[in-house]
Amino acid sequence: MQIPGKKRRVPLPRILTLGFLVLILIGGLLLMLPLATRSGHTTPFIDAIFTATSATCITGLTTVNTAAHWSLFGQSVILALIEIGGLGFMTFSVLPFVLLKRRVDLTTRLLIKESLNFEKLADVSSVMKYVIGLSLAIQSLGAALLFIDFYPRYGFSRGLFMSVFHSASAFCNAGFDLFGNSLESRPNDVYLLLVISALVIAGGLGFLVWRDLLLFNRRKRLSLHTKLALSTTGVLLAGGFVFFLLTEDNLAVLAPHVSTGNRLINTFFLAVTPRTAGLTTIPYSEISIAGILLTIVLMFIGGTPGSTAGGIKTTTLGLLTLQTWAVLRGNRDVEFGHRRFSDQNTLRALMLVFISLTLVIVAGVILTATETIPTRYGLEYVIFEVISAFSTAGMTMGLTPHLTVIGKLIIMLLMFLGRVGIYTVMFTVLNASHPRKGYRYPAENVMLG
Repeated sequence: MQIPGKKRRVPLPRILTLGFLVLILIGGLLLMLPLATRSGHTTPFIDAIFTATSATCITGLTTVNTAAHWSLFGQSVILALIEIGGLGFMTFSVLPFVLLKRRVDLTTRLLIKESLNFEKLADVSSVMKYVIGLSLAIQSLGAALLFIDFYPRYGFSRGLFMSVFHSASAFCNAGFDLFGNSLESRPNDVYLLLVISALVIAGGLGFLVWRDLLLFNRRKRLSLHTKLALSTTGVLLAGGFVFFLLTEDNLAVLAPHVSTGNRLINTFFLAVTPRTAGLTTIPYSEISIAGILLTIVLMFIGGTPGSTAGGIKTTTLGLLTLQTWAVLRGNRDVEFGHRRFSDQNTLRALMLVFISLTLVIVAGVILTATETIPTRYGLEYVIFEVISAFSTAGMTMGLTPHLTVIGKLIIMLLMFLGRVGIYTVMFTVLNASHPRKGYRYPAENVMLG
């Protein structure tokens, strides 16, 4: 029974979910304006809202060509949605407090904790200045480096906008581009590929990791989270690079005149971007089946918690790998870096992977029934798109522009779940705030394996 006169508190996950929905709706309405298109015509609601969802959820999947369809105003709206979606709309709400050096209230800090997926409330106050400062510094540096490459080709004003847009898109792992074909026309631009790769990796590491690295000289230690994130990221990048070298025959699909050095850089780029960055130099229709499978795995894993990347996250993979190794060796505790993981941590990781796989399977089954698969492709044509949307990777084998209305709705839902977070959305829908029982049933085992 609710006490008369007492206000009912709105759960924080519900505020975040509704906040993202409102942001998407506003973005979609702005993109529907004739001013937002090059032709001056109104964009259909489903395509405008799809683009707004993809930008807010920093994915990069589009039903219309970003470079050809949208005007400067439309592209600016997309850029704004990428920034707000990438850093979290709660980050921008607290920006005035940081600039004015005012204390942020408890409710706002709790919302930021949920929005940026921080583990502890204490992390919010200490990390917020790094979130804002680092984002501004890294994106500004990235834009300056890209401007060196873009200015001779596009002039000052267009070159500057392209530099800012692609720096934000790469750092936020958004996958949007203004070239019209991602970076497929730039496989020989080694400078551009290296700058974009650095921005993608910087955005995918997460702000907690960057704070630990910047404070290492003073603290002389790294947190367990940072150690696990860096270790897993390093293994994925190195392993992906070597695997692509083997499966793609040193990128034999590129023109014969492309140098060995350029091929190595493109291979490295191929290993970096599946971590939810969405930019490509080679059409995935030209990649081997083994390479596509590896890309699907890398997209599903994604980046680091508290970053601009999606996926189940590197720490989830690292924790479950260590858990498996501990069980196989008969160890009771899961240890890493002279620390022990809690059982709650492991259970949360297992639940995240199970729910993620369930969503991917259900969405894949629906899309195989509603969408047309070209004769030269198989099931990978749909699964690639599903995992790309859920992990907010933004890569495509060509399905997204040809999606049916049902397909567009499914992909939008996956992008939303992937960005806002499974736990946040499920808490909002299920209102999971039931009181604990005062009793527990007897334990009993079942046969497994």
